[in-house]
Amino acid sequence: MDEQLVAATLLCSAFIGFMVLRFPVALVLAFSTMATMIYMDVPLAVLGQQMIQGISSFSLLAIPFFILTGQIMGEGGLAMRMVNLAYLLVGRIRGGLALVNCVACMFFGNISGSAVADASSIGSVMIPMMKKKGYDADYSVGLTISSAIQGVVVPPSHNLVLYSIVAGGISIKSLFLAGIAPGFILLFTLMTVAYIMARKRGYQKGDPVPKEKVPGILLHGILSLSPAFVILGGILSGLFTATESGAMAATYAFILAFGFYREAPLSAIIPVLKRTFRIVLMVYFLIAASAAFGWILAYLKIPVLVTDFFLSVSDSPIVIMMLINILLLLLGGPMDMAPMILIMTPILLPVCTAIGIDPVHFGLILIFNAGMGLLTPPVGTVLFVGCAIGGVSLTQGTKAMMPFFYAMIVVLLLITYVPQTVMWLPTMFK
Repeated sequence: MDEQLVAATLLCSAFIGFMVLRFPVALVLAFSTMATMIYMDVPLAVLGQQMIQGISSFSLLAIPFFILTGQIMGEGGLAMRMVNLAYLLVGRIRGGLALVNCVACMFFGNISGSAVADASSIGSVMIPMMKKKGYDADYSVGLTISSAIQGVVVPPSHNLVLYSIVAGGISIKSLFLAGIAPGFILLFTLMTVAYIMARKRGYQKGDPVPKEKVPGILLHGILSLSPAFVILGGILSGLFTATESGAMAATYAFILAFGFYREAPLSAIIPVLKRTFRIVLMVYFLIAASAAFGWILAYLKIPVLVTDFFLSVSDSPIVIMMLINILLLLLGGPMDMAPMILIMTPILLPVCTAIGIDPVHFGLILIFNAGMGLLTPPVGTVLFVGCAIGGVSLTQGTKAMMPFFYAMIVVLLLITYVPQTVMWLPTMFK
């Protein structure tokens, strides 16, 4: 048997074996790469070199700043102010609290860039509020976790930064712009489903907001959203890189949360930094291990083989993209978001470029699929968080989420087969 084929089989077998044994994904990537290198008599020093090279990027510094900004805003109690602003905008519509949930998740996603942070922060406010107003617990959970997925698509999603690095330096500015339209399409789709279900279940309108409170709600809501404006404004204007914008936003968020509102004591910054460092260390180790894994994939020419396989199945971009979407949706269940981006990008990006799909377009398709995977067992981190907050079983949460999940599939097909929904803003700002 050809040595390259044996090595590729060993790599895949070791990867699956370590996954089945429930090793952490970063160790799965590192150990399977190491085993394959040993078999092929490649010096293990190459493993260390590739891992170090994988995290030696200035653009990667944007990730800890974005994460820190979201952590500070969550600790500073700004989630409630975003909820109040969302309530002012859509609370008086039938099923108003459900629509408030959707809009508030979009607002917080603009700050955190994380679906898990979105579900935990907004969910801890909205789910009890909805249950108190007579909304079913499972419906509240299903809506919240589905709405939280907006955080992985809209800028400043650190998952888009991660994809940019793995894809070989795709413009972060273009990726951020590409996520805006799909984010709003997803928002209006979820709101439509929520409204239909609210009418069907007989949920009522929200209480009116006293006129004297409107100016304060607007002011504090806009201030709470302003870190996102700092990030996007800095990048789109060309004044700052993504990393510099992240640093500016983190500084501004710190001043706003601990200097202006002061809802949390200054000592709370210590646990915020600890959580941020813990998350960043995990992400960076994962990136380093995936860089070595990506190198061995390229060394064994696996992306070329995968591209040839897809092209042998069909030469139609419509069919190939449908197969890729099905593959990614199936992988989303057992695989968490960051590993999915890091592993599948070097494998599938060559396939997509071979059939004429823009790397920015593919990036949004991949991120959207990976975000939907956060809702599905057995991994489903957002599903677990939402069910824990709402006090419902995983079965109840999954069943309640399905109408919104089906709607998200419609949005996925739209952004896959109508590239203009993704590419018109990046093209406009070139």
